[in-house]
Amino acid sequence: MKHEQVKFNAEFSVLSGNESSQAAVMVLGPGESTGGPDNRHAGSDQWLYVASGDGAALVEGMEIELHAGSLVLIGRGEAHEISNTGHAPLETINFYVPPAY
Repeated sequence: MKHEQVKFNAEFSVLSGNESSQAAVMVLGPGESTGGPDNRHAGSDQWLYVASGDGAALVEGMEIELHAGSLVLIGRGEAHEISNTGHAPLETINFYVPPAY
């Protein structure tokens, strides 16, 4: 068993994981984005959960609005970009299966 306290104090930080999965937090300030057409996790699925803030996910050319409570599955190999479209930090918890980092 592992137990972690989630703290949104870094742009991107791996919280914990094992050989099968991994958890990380990501914080984007207003107007910031990460990823793009070359951002892919060839060997891992990524679940992105929005804890707070507003943003957009561009996954394989399809845009999805993000709000607190949003949950998005980004399949292995899918190009993606995450952007903060709001006025407050966009805080996400991300799960990678298997680990990507």
